Amino acid sequence: MSAKIQKVLARQQAKIEEGDYYEAHQQLRTIANRNVKSKDWDSAVELLSSGASMLLKAGQGGSGADLCVYLIEVYNKAELKPDVANKARLLSLLRAFPPNEPAKKKFVGGVVEWSSKYGEFPAGDPELHHVIGTIFAEEGESYDAERHLTLGTSDSAQAFANMEYEWYSSDEPSTAPSYAARAVLPYLLIGNTRAANKALLLFTSKLASSHPGLGVQSISSSASDIRIYPSLPLLNFLGLLLLAIQRGGADLFKQLKVHYASHLKEAGWDEALAQIGEMYFGIKIPSQSNPMFDMMSNMLMGGNNPFAAKKKEPRSVGAASPAPSTPSAPALD
Repeated sequence: MSAKIQKVLARQQAKIEEGDYYEAHQQLRTIANRNVKSKDWDSAVELLSSGASMLLKAGQGGSGADLCVYLIEVYNKAELKPDVANKARLLSLLRAFPPNEPAKKKFVGGVVEWSSKYGEFPAGDPELHHVIGTIFAEEGESYDAERHLTLGTSDSAQAFANMEYEWYSSDEPSTAPSYAARAVLPYLLIGNTRAANKALLLFTSKLASSHPGLGVQSISSSASDIRIYPSLPLLNFLGLLLLAIQRGGADLFKQLKVHYASHLKEAGWDEALAQIGEMYFGIKIPSQSNPMFDMMSNMLMGGNNPFAAKKKEPRSVGAASPAPSTPSAPALD
């Protein structure tokens, strides 16, 4: 940081400490604008990021957010890449926002759009999504958190499962499958089977330890470990669905849907399961509108796999070779 920028920031910090937030905000913006016009990107970035941080820490969410949004504009004009330093600067500002500050979502949208435009991932940088999702989860913004954790890193599944379980804890015991599915199904719809398995395992582990009276039965083999919940059939369905995907068994998938048909009718998972059937088992969806898939496609900025680099063709989900023997789904409740 240049001595000139340090002096500017020191003057504005003094104004902030005196409570003259408006003047500090305006001067920071004006000076940054001069830097932008002269294409002095480094100075503009330093001024806006440091100035925004000072205002946010002073509780001035609106003014701080305005400088944050301007900072993203500078990132775009300078065509900055989402490298470690540039991401760290944005995440530091994101953490500095007062809880539930309305303007934060506009900043988040700009961050994701910038990382999508100048990074490798069409749906936005996974590390940014992970931190954003975690912050939203901590603030109780569960719906926003779900979207970002779905597109996050390998660590996101744990944060996702923990959030859904905490949410479930304030609901009826019988609703556990609905909350588990809120993590499992989105992961499957973007082709992230590893995260789907991890999320379900973590969720059910918490469930088993918190509710020992459920009478959980474990079925283990060299290839898989399935937990059966006699009183929660849809939770069994999710576990067996993941097993069917692992084995590439279209017949097992069809059996599962038939066996659990009465329960699935009330779950409202039809659209998601239709898409999963096509992605993993080659079961074509009839030519008609698919609201769930449309929703996920919009979330993923056009339906691209967020875990594939832009230069590569979207990766299709291939089915694994079927195992020699497959358990019969109707034998499990």
